[in-house]
Amino acid sequence: MTTMKAVGLYRYLPIDHPESLVDLELEKPTPQGRDLLVRVHAISVNPVDTKVRSPKEQVEATPRVLGWDVAGIVEQVGPDCTLFQPGDTVYYAGSIVRPGANSEFHVVDERIVGRKPSTLSFAQAAALPLTAITAWEALFDRLHISQEPARNAGKSILIIGAAGGVGSIAVQLAKHVGLTVVGTASREESTRWARELGADHIINHFEAFVPQLQELSFAHVDYILCLNSTDTHWVNMAEAIAPQGSICSIVETKNTLDLSLLNSKSVTFAWELMFTRSMYQTPDMIEQHHLLNRVAELVDQGLIKSTISDVHSPINAENLRRAQAKLEAGRTIGKIVLEAQV
Repeated sequence: MTTMKAVGLYRYLPIDHPESLVDLELEKPTPQGRDLLVRVHAISVNPVDTKVRSPKEQVEATPRVLGWDVAGIVEQVGPDCTLFQPGDTVYYAGSIVRPGANSEFHVVDERIVGRKPSTLSFAQAAALPLTAITAWEALFDRLHISQEPARNAGKSILIIGAAGGVGSIAVQLAKHVGLTVVGTASREESTRWARELGADHIINHFEAFVPQLQELSFAHVDYILCLNSTDTHWVNMAEAIAPQGSICSIVETKNTLDLSLLNSKSVTFAWELMFTRSMYQTPDMIEQHHLLNRVAELVDQGLIKSTISDVHSPINAENLRRAQAKLEAGRTIGKIVLEAQV
């Protein structure tokens, strides 16, 4: 049996516990069907990692490997693959219902994999897939925003949490398609980061939205993308959205949302989860391959930039515990990346 190094868990523990994430030796996987075997060069951490790992009573009989942001090189392809071949450089976010990529090698369905931007290092590329897919699907599939700038003239979007991982990409994509972007931030450094990425205006998400928007001469906004506490911002969003506008959120709720607040304005509300296509093997799963390739083109054209902010090496349990602890503190800007010593 050929083995590989990996980081995983048996028990769901607080991140400061030394066994919350542990170094492992696992069997190296073999690609089947449309799977690629990828040698992992870099990974990044996301809130989903901390949510999946969060303390609970469950104990795993076999170790669970997390990690849903990868850049690497195709080592081997399954018998049914048509999109890639060994030696191709790739980036992707993987599937929540399969083993994660915090390992030396990883198998992934080629339909959710894109070609790595040629102008980026593996570390820079690893910061992009999950947030880029989420932002792209939220803007263009859920909010149905046109990708033609001329059709968005005079239209505005409010992005709640503009300096976070998804927000950092959403701001850039929204500006690229011609929207006026109002971001929310509450600290000087996050405000500066969002403005540097293209946000036209910044408001504070700890204060009522409408008075702040009115000070900026906005009666309302046409679109809202919520990337922070749907529960907290629900009433503010209902007040700020334009009649016949659209709201999308990526943050699950603890409370039941009062959808009647959207009734008189005929407002559309949608959820976005970038794992939906891979989780349910939807007929359009290959759209994630296409959109990642499109994002790579925009990056290589200098129109979108990686939001990497912090890099550690190597990929091991100690560094992953440190990275997840930073993420749980809730004050990160951009993306934390771990680079393998390949």
